[in-house]
Amino acid sequence: MAAVCFHQPRPSINADDSVILFSTSNSAEESTSPSSSSFYNSSPPPHHSHNPTYKLTVHKLSYTFHPKSGILPDSICQLVEQKPKPVSVLNSVSFAATSSEILAVVGPSGTGKSTLLRIISGRVKDKDFDPKCVSINDREISSPAQLRKICGFVTQEDNLLPLLTVKETLMFTAKFRLKGIDAKEREERVERLMQELGLVHVADSFVGDEENRGISGGERKRVSIGVDMIHDPPILLLDEPTSGLDSTSALQVIEMLSSMAKSKQRTVVLSIHQPSYRILYHISSFLILSLGSVVHNGSIELLEERIKQLGMQIPLQLNAIEFSMEIIQKLGDSYSRTDQISETGNKEAYSYSSWREEEIAGADQPDSRKIGIAYFLNLYEILILCSRFWKIIYRTKQLFLARTMQAVVGGFGLASVYLKLRKDEEGATERLGLFAFSLSFLLSSTVEALPIYLQERRVLMKEASRGAYRISSYMIANTIVFLPFLFAVALLFAVPVYWLVGLNPSVGAFAFFTFVVWLIVLMASSLVLFLSAVSPDFISGNSLICTVLGAFFLFSGYFIPKESIPKYWLFMYYVSLYRYPLDTLLTNEYWSVRSECFSWHPQDLSHSNCLFTGNDVLKSRGLDKDTRWINVGVMFGFFLLYRVLCWIILSRRASKTRI
Repeated sequence: MAAVCFHQPRPSINADDSVILFSTSNSAEESTSPSSSSFYNSSPPPHHSHNPTYKLTVHKLSYTFHPKSGILPDSICQLVEQKPKPVSVLNSVSFAATSSEILAVVGPSGTGKSTLLRIISGRVKDKDFDPKCVSINDREISSPAQLRKICGFVTQEDNLLPLLTVKETLMFTAKFRLKGIDAKEREERVERLMQELGLVHVADSFVGDEENRGISGGERKRVSIGVDMIHDPPILLLDEPTSGLDSTSALQVIEMLSSMAKSKQRTVVLSIHQPSYRILYHISSFLILSLGSVVHNGSIELLEERIKQLGMQIPLQLNAIEFSMEIIQKLGDSYSRTDQISETGNKEAYSYSSWREEEIAGADQPDSRKIGIAYFLNLYEILILCSRFWKIIYRTKQLFLARTMQAVVGGFGLASVYLKLRKDEEGATERLGLFAFSLSFLLSSTVEALPIYLQERRVLMKEASRGAYRISSYMIANTIVFLPFLFAVALLFAVPVYWLVGLNPSVGAFAFFTFVVWLIVLMASSLVLFLSAVSPDFISGNSLICTVLGAFFLFSGYFIPKESIPKYWLFMYYVSLYRYPLDTLLTNEYWSVRSECFSWHPQDLSHSNCLFTGNDVLKSRGLDKDTRWINVGVMFGFFLLYRVLCWIILSRRASKTRI
């Protein structure tokens, strides 16, 4: 897929190339821009010399999508002959957006509004971007990185963390994206932004979501806008900012954007569905699209004039934009090159600050911290992420209470079943069952963290793709915060189980048992984190976790001895998360008492003929040597391995994310 504009012919393109060049206009020199402000907002934008102004111009932008075949063919002939047909999303779109005004992109669903905003915001790959289509202050853009630096982009979805307050959300964003200023200045900027967004009265309220009650939908949308405005971008692009809002909330959002555009001389471009009369008052120009082509580019009064020229009258209950959706085909037929020229001729010429060469260079080049030290641990990012993680964990009452209750109830429940086990042969079998069930319980008890990881992943992809922090910093902070939390869980489980069941009374053995339980829950947490990065949703993620844990348990050596496992499944024995902790717990219990006799011959009154010792228990599992610390190293390796794999997957996802 690619975005292109019409210019001088290029060399031939391969047949499988996804770029298609086409134009709807005869002249390559022709350009269009919106008409003057409509009567709804007739006063010219104020000019503040201290604020640089930016004019965004799009010239004959076209975009063609080549879908991949996702349906199996009915025959070999269809496999050879049929290829997915390219879909024309945008067709030679041209317009200009000026500072201190709002340009609204309007059109039916599927007409290319979101695609247009993603392209001009730089949320496309370098290979899909044509530098001759987009210019700022009449200077061509050479790469999407330049647009991402100049433009703020607010997506339709509100990707926010629900358990942070409004002020905390904006403050964390400021800490990530404004690293070059001091703490006091960052806080002052956040306070000013909340006043500008009208969020001061809900500064200490949780953002919330569908499950957690928080601020209203309109306020949440304003928080999303604030997150992408914290670095004060001169050009702001918004994809359906009023989607899902009631009429009053939608009006408040548009009023706020209009006020910000005028006071800060920002250039605002947004997509919107059928705005109401009151919303029209705050929008200067409209770009109406139909099937990817422009059918109107200019003010609302010019649109009304065109409708009258077509011999139609706008019904009293509809405004011009709503009525244009009903006659959009006729508008498209009447839209011609003459219309475009007339629209650009009435536009008042404002003076725009030149785009300085150092700005171009700075936007086009990657940050110096990404060259040579891309994987260097940034202590600042890690500390901020640790602070945010701790707030979220502490406020996630379901996770906090669930893990605590699981550990306490599970520990006391198992202890009540295996209370004061004997040390004979039957007791050894029961101890092995206790260890096996404890492993299954501990490894499966982290599944409830899956939806939290999935929710965080959406926010992570957005923030990491915009350079707020590195994925490595996120993974390290996640590890640092969860280490003490999971240790507390391990301790709550280990204490009742160990002493009520009557395991090895040595203090050293108890400390090692607790340490192993901690490693078990750490491994489980890493596994769930890794599978959450792989899984697309909760259902598939939950199924994948259950399948993997079931396979690990089956090939742990508890049900099937190593010698009986088929050779093609033997690798599962060595990668099983159950095998190493099970052997370690058994060794910890019997190694110090391997010469102690637990059972004698019933007719041997002198107890000289021992039938069962601790060494026999170890030999039954093939444990001839003390491999406890080797197994600890393997378990710690699994803990690191799954986190490294998670880091690799999330890094690849973030590099491909354009939001």
